[in-house]
Amino acid sequence: MSLDATYQRVCATTDIAPGTVVAAQVNGTPIALVHCDDGTFHAAYDECSHAQIPLSEGEVEGCTLECWLHGSRFDVRTGKPTGLPATEPVPVYPVEIRDGDVFVSLAPSNGVNL
Repeated sequence: MSLDATYQRVCATTDIAPGTVVAAQVNGTPIALVHCDDGTFHAAYDECSHAQIPLSEGEVEGCTLECWLHGSRFDVRTGKPTGLPATEPVPVYPVEIRDGDVFVSLAPSNGVNL
């Protein structure tokens, strides 16, 4: 576990049910925070790379987040699209769990920048 000060607290782990996504802001950046079915937490930029729709309004299945507008799907572990019409990845951000709280860093872990 890192003690890196660039991580910002977003919420308690209990604030997000498994298999759901919530919208959050980290230093003014919109984040889709996902609690995957496997119990892991992941953070992605909260905008579909295809149609600029908030991904936090979509559905979670496993570790995949689906945009409600056109059905683009993204692996929240990598940011890569797994279903058309999106072809470009979204930034994903490192997540740490500390004492029951979710912390997110805005340094993209997949090299995709805005």
